[in-house]
Amino acid sequence: NCTQATEFSLAGFTEDPVTQVTLFLLFLLTYLVTILGNLGLITLIRASPLLHSPMYYFLGNLAFVNLCTCTIITPRMLVVVLLGKKGITYAGCMAQVFTFGLFVVTECFLLAAMAYDRYVAVCHPLLYPLAMSPERCSQLVTGSYLLGLTNGVGQTIGMSSLFFCSSSTIDLFFCDISLLISLSTSDTTLSLVILRTSSSLLGVSSMLVVLMSYVAIISTILSISSAESKCKAFSTCASHLTAVSSFYGALIFVYLIPRSDSFRGREKWAAVLYTVVTPMLNPLIYSLRNQEVKEAWRRLRKIK
Repeated sequence: NCTQATEFSLAGFTEDPVTQVTLFLLFLLTYLVTILGNLGLITLIRASPLLHSPMYYFLGNLAFVNLCTCTIITPRMLVVVLLGKKGITYAGCMAQVFTFGLFVVTECFLLAAMAYDRYVAVCHPLLYPLAMSPERCSQLVTGSYLLGLTNGVGQTIGMSSLFFCSSSTIDLFFCDISLLISLSTSDTTLSLVILRTSSSLLGVSSMLVVLMSYVAIISTILSISSAESKCKAFSTCASHLTAVSSFYGALIFVYLIPRSDSFRGREKWAAVLYTVVTPMLNPLIYSLRNQEVKEAWRRLRKIK
């Protein structure tokens, strides 16, 4: 006997007031840096002709997705951490499931498109203008958003068929679909099928594109005789490889490693990594390690 939940409770990180204030200030600073960094990168890419190339077209869309991802997660987390208001309405939870499912898969395929871009640039440089034409780049980005939308709609449909008791508590700081399925008191077969199908078809396929691209890239780089040419070729991929490693590493830790009580706290911090920290790091990684971005910024400052 239970009534359908109209509200869920999100778990915080700690009950200690001093630690709560510290975490609030840390997450607030991270969020502000994320907003400024990604908005700045989008503005710079649009304003500088030097950055009007396929790689930065993908990067601008990645910055937009990172901006959206942190915005649907972090403000709510700040409320939970500082004010202790852990309640989130059923409608709000559904909205988080949809938007997070949309943007996380979109990011997966944007990273895959960027890996393919680097593969063509390193392994087939003569074919690059044809293989990465504006039309092809637009198709890759549009396809990434459509696949993300498909995932978001599918996850929302799966969740809408579930029944929850009014005392449901989510042991995380946002509405994660896998935790919601485990909390449901109704038949979860449809939701599990949708979750596993989307994870297999969308998540694994995008990861395979990244892995295959970098296997080919590394093989090509190792075959180059000049050490200087090797360093130059690898430097074009280093920023993207760093971003991919942090994003997929956290996702694998949270969703593919079996859950247990001893790993529950670590899972929560791994979720912080890909929902809060990675969106902040991406513009910093591409700005600090990329000479073209630095040069575009210097030219823009001279014009002003």
